[in-house]
Amino acid sequence: MAWIQKYDSLYSRRKFIENTTKGILGAGVLCSAWDLFAKTGDTAAAYPEELRSIEEYTKGKLKAGDIITKDNVDLVQDLLDGVRLKQIREMGRQLKLAKTTTEINKLNPVEYIEATLRNQDLGAFDAVGNVVTKDGKPWIGGNPFPKPKNGMEVFAAHTLSWGRHDACFYACKEYDIDPLGNLQYEYTTGWAEMSTTGRISLDPKPYLPNYENKLRYQSVFFVSPGDVKGIAYLNIWPYDQREFPELIGYLPSFKRVRKFPTNQRFEPLNPGSELYLSDAWAAGDPFLTWNDYEIVGRGPYLAGVSNGWNAENPNWEHGTHGGKNGNLFWDTTVELIPEAIIVEAKPFAYPRAPVSKKRVWFDARTQMPLSMVSYDRRGEMFRYFDGSYSLYESGSKRVMDGKNPYWSWAALHAFNVQTNRMTRIEQVREIEGGHKMLVNNPRIFDKYLTMNSLQQLG
Repeated sequence: MAWIQKYDSLYSRRKFIENTTKGILGAGVLCSAWDLFAKTGDTAAAYPEELRSIEEYTKGKLKAGDIITKDNVDLVQDLLDGVRLKQIREMGRQLKLAKTTTEINKLNPVEYIEATLRNQDLGAFDAVGNVVTKDGKPWIGGNPFPKPKNGMEVFAAHTLSWGRHDACFYACKEYDIDPLGNLQYEYTTGWAEMSTTGRISLDPKPYLPNYENKLRYQSVFFVSPGDVKGIAYLNIWPYDQREFPELIGYLPSFKRVRKFPTNQRFEPLNPGSELYLSDAWAAGDPFLTWNDYEIVGRGPYLAGVSNGWNAENPNWEHGTHGGKNGNLFWDTTVELIPEAIIVEAKPFAYPRAPVSKKRVWFDARTQMPLSMVSYDRRGEMFRYFDGSYSLYESGSKRVMDGKNPYWSWAALHAFNVQTNRMTRIEQVREIEGGHKMLVNNPRIFDKYLTMNSLQQLG
């Protein structure tokens, strides 16, 4: 069968280079993906077929439903970063292929998309670099830069709203695997976050009164095992992105609250973990404490932006594979992302940081982070972070967020490239103590985001 393409890979590559050179970072090859979505609700026509069909891209050699393994990964090596390529070739990682999702409403919460459409063209930077409205007030919700012009706009928009919801409580399970493939640590944790500005779902909005100088409250606490049960941390983020979040911890064994150094963000919160506060959502630090934002690449990519929810498990737990004991990687479904923007940044406000820079792949259509590589002070690859997202809807099964199905992250890997240590974390329905996933529920603040509430949890 002959495969005739009007817009082949060389055309797309030239177009990506041309747009980047001109400072045009908004998604789309044939037209603006964002403008097309605003008119039609779909982005498919913004890209040639070879960028929205893995079958077209590989000239029929791979299709949705196939599994990428070491035996066929060369067919898509240009769609993978170096770390995942090595994991597939040498460590037994596999990726299941799905059809490309073209409806942005299935790739982000509906309320976030609606706020972005409603508030487009109102975002700006003030004199010091914070995101404000045209009249100088804190941001009012949605993405302030849906058609970004530079890497800083990409990072700023994402940092303002990590999970794209006003408030969430994530019930989590963490597994830490040593280089020999042994499960060394297992933790059950709760992670909560709530925006105080840019609110789009919870009343009052767009600001929580008297909290306009804050961006978010975020906490994490440990439920098991027993030696860490009750340990909790609370991050309070100023709206001014030049300032460090206030980091407070509660240690139940001492019955005391402790303040931690504000820039202590490159260390694990618990033994064995490869996840740092700085890694959260690939943007765990105020964006003005990093600099030299630079676009270093652009093009198609394979990532898990849908099908991440395991509806068949009553607690949403995921299967694993790979490594010496079959437990190194989550079972992950990926799809062809027509366009990813790769942004590098350097941590200038952290003189003792063990990293010299990070490189993050963003979906150009939604500006959600897809994966991240950090580099040590020598410039060598240090740590790797990748995750999967999902609309929590599968056939007749669904989890609702008000009127719409819940959208969120599903599972993530935090991998030390230099030691081969792995941390796997998944979002589950419920953890011990009756803590269940919550979204846009006003009770999240009083239950999980004050120091008094975290002390009571311990």
